[in-house]
Amino acid sequence: MYSSVADAIGLKYEPLVVLFADSKPEQARQFKEGKWGCVMFMVAAVLKGETAVFDRSSFGCFGGGTGLGFGDQYENFPGGKGCFQYFLSVGNDQWSHGREAAEQVKPFMRPAAFKHFTHGERYFKSPELVGQFIQSLPITTVPAPYVVFKPLVEVIEEEEQPEVIVFFGNMDQIAALTVLVNYGRGHNENVIFPYAAGCQSIGIYPLAEARRDLPRAVLGLNDLSARVYLKRLLRDDVLSFAVPLKLFREMENNLEESFLSGDTWRELRTMGSF
Repeated sequence: MYSSVADAIGLKYEPLVVLFADSKPEQARQFKEGKWGCVMFMVAAVLKGETAVFDRSSFGCFGGGTGLGFGDQYENFPGGKGCFQYFLSVGNDQWSHGREAAEQVKPFMRPAAFKHFTHGERYFKSPELVGQFIQSLPITTVPAPYVVFKPLVEVIEEEEQPEVIVFFGNMDQIAALTVLVNYGRGHNENVIFPYAAGCQSIGIYPLAEARRDLPRAVLGLNDLSARVYLKRLLRDDVLSFAVPLKLFREMENNLEESFLSGDTWRELRTMGSF
């Protein structure tokens, strides 16, 4: 598949496609079963031209398993969902069950990960608010054994059905994508920017949007941890912009007569040298 939109806005990276599969692609990158890893590691590999695959035993981390559509994996977090709620907020050293769980997992964790487990990532004010956050997520279970990430250009549309297309761009490019999504709608609430893990912004959120009659784009990478991992690998400053296939086609169809052929966008591209 080819994206005229990606070409028109001068993307550095080929868009990433999320699709479901019944079999594992050959030579695809995959986390080892039961081993920790951030989905952003795989995102970076795909942006460099590789293919990545995930299943119910190789999704990297519990947030990643949830974000990719393998159900509520927070239930399997060390010590249970309660420990995850303390991990994302004030830390597991704040309650007895958490301290007991910390002693059990300490031999298996890297020092930095153990520090976060015990003292918390402080992304939420309280464990109770983390519980509300989890309840608000569009958690789902995908209807296939595998979730595949691959470059858009490698998708054969007659053989594969993309679920989500994800653009990665700088602020000028994200602004252009936002304008283009709104171009044919007649109202201005067509892009959402939920606070979510990086993988959730390209996984379960746009998958939920795909079920809407008028799907919205999902702006992502406001996850600080995901940004750290991705910046280490890409040495670049990007946001993600995920759209269900229906919206992707709408954007492609609206491109020709839109602002992207005008002087304002041309000048902005020149100023940004992209």
